[in-house]
Amino acid sequence: MHGAQPVNPIALRQRSLIRAALALVVIASGLGLRWYGFPLGLPAFVVKYGGSLLWATMVFLLVGVLLPRLSRAQIAAIAMAIAVVVELSRLVHTPWLDAFRLTTAGALLLGRIFSLWNLVAYAVGIAFGVWLDDRVARNPISRRRGKLNSQEAGSTRE
Repeated sequence: MHGAQPVNPIALRQRSLIRAALALVVIASGLGLRWYGFPLGLPAFVVKYGGSLLWATMVFLLVGVLLPRLSRAQIAAIAMAIAVVVELSRLVHTPWLDAFRLTTAGALLLGRIFSLWNLVAYAVGIAFGVWLDDRVARNPISRRRGKLNSQEAGSTRE
């Protein structure tokens, strides 16, 4: 089955660890873009929507960490649902939610202003996450480690 997730618990753990490491890299990239993009002279479009793209990539990867048995398509669907809910939540205004949005964490996690263009950026970011996850899974080193782990797990059961 194309794109199926491994069923070996060792391979699942390895896949989750790789996704968690990728998520950390994406988070660092997103923070760097948001904090240093303007000082480096990057266009506002790149800073704004690049950050949104990376946020959605992070969501995809973290869903994959939490639910490693799901297919990439299922992970992408869940990540997109989360992204849509977060974007729509920007239309809801309560004192405590607006106060949280004014904090750095609130702005990074939930954002402040509703924009349909963010949904486009999220879709692109999730597609990037699917591509990145696939590329890492196809990496010869990852495949070789997965085969070794499968063989080790099989030999311990005998």
